[in-house]
Amino acid sequence: MNDFLSLLPLIIICSGGIVLMLLSVLETMKTETASYISLGFFGIAFFIQFLIACYPESDLFAGTFSSMLVANSFTGVAGLIILGAGFFTVMSCHTYFQQNKVCTVEFYSLLLFASCGMILLTLARELITAFISLEIMSLAIYILVGYDRKRVTSTEALLKYLMLGAFAGAFFTMGAALVYGAAGSTRFVEISNYISSNSAATPLLIGGAFFILIAFLFKVAAFPFHAWVIDVYDGAATPVTGFMATALKAAVFTVFANFLAINGALQKEWITFLFYIALFTMFGGNLIAIGQSNIKRMLAASGIVHSGYLLIGLIAISTKSFTGSVIAYYLAAYAVGTLGIFAALSYLGGKNESRVSFDDFKGLAKVRPYSAAAISVFLLSMAGIPPTAGFMGKFYIITSAITEGQIALAVFGVISSILSMWYYLRLIICMYFNEAEDSFEIEKSPFAPACTFILAVCVFAIGLYPIVI
Repeated sequence: MNDFLSLLPLIIICSGGIVLMLLSVLETMKTETASYISLGFFGIAFFIQFLIACYPESDLFAGTFSSMLVANSFTGVAGLIILGAGFFTVMSCHTYFQQNKVCTVEFYSLLLFASCGMILLTLARELITAFISLEIMSLAIYILVGYDRKRVTSTEALLKYLMLGAFAGAFFTMGAALVYGAAGSTRFVEISNYISSNSAATPLLIGGAFFILIAFLFKVAAFPFHAWVIDVYDGAATPVTGFMATALKAAVFTVFANFLAINGALQKEWITFLFYIALFTMFGGNLIAIGQSNIKRMLAASGIVHSGYLLIGLIAISTKSFTGSVIAYYLAAYAVGTLGIFAALSYLGGKNESRVSFDDFKGLAKVRPYSAAAISVFLLSMAGIPPTAGFMGKFYIITSAITEGQIALAVFGVISSILSMWYYLRLIICMYFNEAEDSFEIEKSPFAPACTFILAVCVFAIGLYPIVI
């Protein structure tokens, strides 16, 4: 029964995608109705996932799937982040598409299918299953990125993401083949057994793990595979960008952590490599973000920096007692802040996303003080200012690095966090220390504003949760 319950959110989301795809052929079907149906599926799945999130680890239908799918508290929290991101993205879309008439019923179906692939990816404990999950997720995301076919930046983003994503998929396939050549299996359990009785430094295993790591690093936009993320985030519709920045990152970092935790010897083999990747990812992302005048592009660059912090979490994991709690907490903290600011941009951005630069938001606090306050909360959380969720997330990442002896990496993480305040505070200064040049007229749909304020509350709730509990 527990196995079925663990798979039930995945089944609900997949069913939702199929139902909406079938309903899309009806001429009477409206996009607003599709958004309500999507909210229902995401809401029900989130509620069930919440009830089962803390179940003990178990192989789901081990006799049928041969330990290819495993659920535990780490995957449970990752599933909650993905489903929550889907729910709030649909809310943002409801408002966004009233100003930007490019939506069809199929859009929401693709959003559900992307979430389906992400949840399956978090459960995967076998390389072919992980590859199939990655492709389900990626194919839906490719289409969502290029959904506005009349916008040049959207088409350009789709082309870049599709071409480079295909390379990432090829690297993953090659890596899985080499790992199979070494261990004789693609299941994580048997790869671990092989490493325990042999070595993690065999040529085939090193080559296979290297290609798989490249694929993961591309998906999370880590250095030096980050070049695509700025243009893709900028070209995609604002709610889609928020969904990519949070749900996709949660899914990929979950399977990334599970892969490294296969065996302690495998993780130790790659610690030095990941150390430099994390370092360059943090500081490279900061340098790119500082030079941006477009808010979406700045947030894309800051997403690179946050991938660097999460890589510190991967370096500091303890394979003997791996729970993933630090990474899961950071992903949740990052998700509420990022989803919140993209929800705000969804209704403040205007028709055809006409407000995109820092200058466009000058004086926002004079005209819409609550929106400016909410955006400030999200930015302060991403900068790591207490008592927000972002502060606690970075605190756990830094302390876990110190515990595992990665003192230098912890220090670089703190320096990177200080540097990031430059571009986060810059937007706050624009909103509060300038006269308004725009009336910031918006559509009267309440969904995106409601989503923004719920997430602002979540920033403090998640930040105070470890203290209260």
